[in-house]
Amino acid sequence: MTSALIDRVRHRLAGADMEMTAAVVAHAVRSEAGGVLADSDVLEALQVLRQEFSGAGPLDPLLADPGTTDVLVTAPDQVWVDGTTGLHRTTITFPDEDAVRRLAQRLAVAAGRRLDDASPCVDGWLPGSGVRLHAVLPPIADSTCLSLRILRPATHDLQALQELGTFDAEIAETLRTIVRRRMAFLVIGGTGSGKTSLLSALLGCVSPTERIVCVEDAGELNPDHPQFVRLTARPANVEGAGEVTTRELVREALRMRPDRIVVGEVRGAEVRELLTSLNTGHEGGAGTLHANSPAEVPARLEALGALGGLSPQALHSQVAAAVRIVLHMKRDNNSRYLNEIGVFERNDGLAVRPVWTREHGWYEKELPW
Repeated sequence: MTSALIDRVRHRLAGADMEMTAAVVAHAVRSEAGGVLADSDVLEALQVLRQEFSGAGPLDPLLADPGTTDVLVTAPDQVWVDGTTGLHRTTITFPDEDAVRRLAQRLAVAAGRRLDDASPCVDGWLPGSGVRLHAVLPPIADSTCLSLRILRPATHDLQALQELGTFDAEIAETLRTIVRRRMAFLVIGGTGSGKTSLLSALLGCVSPTERIVCVEDAGELNPDHPQFVRLTARPANVEGAGEVTTRELVREALRMRPDRIVVGEVRGAEVRELLTSLNTGHEGGAGTLHANSPAEVPARLEALGALGGLSPQALHSQVAAAVRIVLHMKRDNNSRYLNEIGVFERNDGLAVRPVWTREHGWYEKELPW
């Protein structure tokens, strides 16, 4: 097999409007070869070309591993994977830079996006897979960079998280009390710290007589609850039409007779609608927020509130009246655990006061709720 033959077959298949089955690829190989071809050569071509025209190519085995959370390609010979065993380099390689670029562009098309020299960055979701795609082409990057984030449904309940060492039995009961008393809370932490898993487990503790309406960018939350309704945001298509934002869906959720409103991740102007809903009778709402520590939460909320037109003073008033608890998840190496519980308080500004930390235990004998 020569690279020239592979290229001819690649161009032939690129113009074919049919499913890329093994028979179709084999026929194209023999047609372009123009003569007798050994079975071993046909099999080699099948392996190379099917990787280019189906799935995520050579990255498919990594994505299929249930322990994988991220697959990162930084160069043709540098494929990294993150997950339960931590970030490490794999033995998978691509033939050249063009192969990585072709894969990135094909995945972008599958996500309804455009990726070329005029639009060298892309962000989107691969349909039906729960995989978030991000890609950057040269010269923005030194070589084509491909990042695939696998969002797996969070199905653990509180008991399962306790058995995994996320918290002990005493804190598990405290978390149930927070849910039972309908106190609104935010779960914070860095990427991959287990925020979504904890939120899903807490939603599973909500009374089955209550209706939960959840707004998400992607369907990660999967609590064991009979009245869980999910609304999923939708990005714009290639023409820039059809977008449905998280902010719009929060407003829609208010019309769906919710007992509790949940935003899977608060990351923009939707914080205004969420706080408004929590202050108009929808107690016990929740959401996740990217923040490195509880002390940083007020500043993070101020930045998001500004996107929704909220002044710092207005946001402080809304948060102080609506949200009570901050739960901080942390990740060390391969361990994820609840690191701190804090409460919002308002004096001159807005602050989060710690009431329990994993290292020191309870700071106050009387719980603030």
